[in-house]
Parts: sequence; structure tokens; C-alpha cells
Amino acid sequence: MKNNYSTSLNLPLTDYGLLFLRICLAALMLRHGIPKLIMLFSSEEISFLDPIGIGQTASLTLAVFAEVICSLLITVGLGTRIASIFLCLTMAIAFFVVHANDPFQNKELALFYLVVYAFIGIVGSGKYALDYYLLKR
Repeated sequence: MKNNYSTSLNLPLTDYGLLFLRICLAALMLRHGIPKLIMLFSSEEISFLDPIGIGQTASLTLAVFAEVICSLLITVGLGTRIASIFLCLTMAIAFFVVHANDPFQNKELALFYLVVYAFIGIVGSGKYALDYYLLKR
């Protein structure tokens, strides 16, 4: 009888789980990044927070880079660990700076993203990723 409650990792299932996590997480983050991308390229004046003092346009550009470009990289598993660093930094700024004075329930989503991106940065993209196929050669 097969033990469904084993604590050892089933590597094929782990790789599928990482693929599922990467795709779902990126889709959720793109929901935040696409409106920022539209704002960046619109003809209207940019009105965006400047949490680290580099200017509104630069802050928006960095947020778009992390939330759109890095999310897409994580989706396909290309440069996953590096992309997760940018997303961790973005979420840390959102949690510790932008929402610093907010009640916890208003900033817990940023903390959740930070934790999951840190997890992806630690474990990597798994077997079903471009990183795996490019580094395999």
C-alpha cells in the first residue's frame, strides 16, 4: 500500500508544484504590474509614490520592471533566482516603506509576496523551466 503521507519529497511532483507556483504567482503579480505599465507609457503625467527618493518616474519604472518583466521571467523560469531578488526588494519596499504605517491587513499581501518570492529564490525554478534546459547543456 502506497503511503500518501510520506514526508520525503517526490521530485517530479515537486517540479510540477514549482511550475504551478511560478505561473500562478506571476499571473497574480501581473495583475498589479500591468496597470503600472499602462501608466508608465500613457501620455498623462505620472503620479506614483517615490518611496526611496529617486523620483516618481524612476520608481514607477523599477516597479514595472520587477512586477512585469521579472514576473514574466519567473513564469518561464529564466533567471528565476535573480528575478526573484528584484521582486523581493520591491515587496520589501512595499511592506516596510510604502505601507509602513498601515494596519497589518492592508500590507499583508506585500509580505505574502515577499515570502513566496524568497522561497522561489531559495529553491529555484525546478526542472520545468528554461533555466534547467539552458544550464543542462
